[in-house]
Amino acid sequence: MGVCVALLAALVLVSPGVGTASATYGWWDVWRAKLGLDIRGDDLVDRPLVDIDGDATVSAQELDGFVRAARSIFDQRFPRTLLALQVGITLALCGAAFQTLFRNPLATPYTLGIASGGSLGALVAIRLGWRAAILGIPVLAFAAFAGGIAVVAMVFALGRGSIRRGAHAKPPHAPGHPPTMSGRGLTSNELLLAGVTMGLFCSAMMMLVTVISSQRETFAIVRWMMGSLDPVAPLEGAVLLPLMLPAWVVLILSARALNQYRLGDEIAASRGVRVSRLQGACVLVATLATAAVVARCGPVGFVGLVVPHVAALIFGRDSRILMPASALIGGAFLIICDWASQLAMRFAGWLTGQHLASSTLPIGVVTALVGVPIFLVLLRARRHA
Repeated sequence: MGVCVALLAALVLVSPGVGTASATYGWWDVWRAKLGLDIRGDDLVDRPLVDIDGDATVSAQELDGFVRAARSIFDQRFPRTLLALQVGITLALCGAAFQTLFRNPLATPYTLGIASGGSLGALVAIRLGWRAAILGIPVLAFAAFAGGIAVVAMVFALGRGSIRRGAHAKPPHAPGHPPTMSGRGLTSNELLLAGVTMGLFCSAMMMLVTVISSQRETFAIVRWMMGSLDPVAPLEGAVLLPLMLPAWVVLILSARALNQYRLGDEIAASRGVRVSRLQGACVLVATLATAAVVARCGPVGFVGLVVPHVAALIFGRDSRILMPASALIGGAFLIICDWASQLAMRFAGWLTGQHLASSTLPIGVVTALVGVPIFLVLLRARRHA
């Protein structure tokens, strides 16, 4: 666990210098410029684009330009890295919780249709031209959040009417059968089925919105659906914390109860776990956190699916270790994907001879490109285990 913490700290430390003109600005340069530490012009003579007049010396004006550019790089990169850290922690932690709650290794934070509902809400906002902002937050984000919450509310309304397994098979005290939990509650399989159904419905509605949109609106819709971490204002990521922090706290503190829940509802209840309360609390906070992520960043897939499996392979299935390990690895994973989203375009520009360094590959594309091979390798390893 200590290694994961050290790795994550190192990734956050070097992140401001990655994805930029690294031959000119290193991560240490942007940190020194931001912190106001001394930067000597003599150390920058051999750096590209610093000695503009080519006189083999860095003048005070050239040094001042270098420092201002380094600060600008920090202001662009570091908040983006913090946002990637928050999103990675949230999706991975919620993914680990959902896979346990639904007893399904394919469950993800988007299982209940959160991504589909949020995407539909955002697409409607784009189609209607809602570009205003409230308290600095785009209306599109509010629409996406509302769409995600609406779909989950529908799924819960369906799930609340279900009867827990075993409650209706035979009377609770039928001869030869031990007492079972009766009453109405949340059933994992039916929640999954309701979530998939609502997700398919929202996908169909998204196609309808796309069909009736103009070419410009269609481009904006497709771009949003790919997921994005930019542009990021210095404090923009902090807006999501009130919805993310409860999920972090509740899910990690529920680790011991989740260990009992994995053994079955009846066993967990006999050991003092209130199953319905555990399910409701964990699903509620995970839903709110995931809806916030979708509203801000769009659908960012595979983090909640792949990272918990990697964490379980390394640390085992004990939720007391698995939950924090998934959070740390998830944060590191998305920071690395964010790096790749910028470096990939520089590499593509080098291959094609075009200037693409200023553009970034959508983060959702990168997580898919990285996550799918990892998941297939894990699947093959489990098959041959």
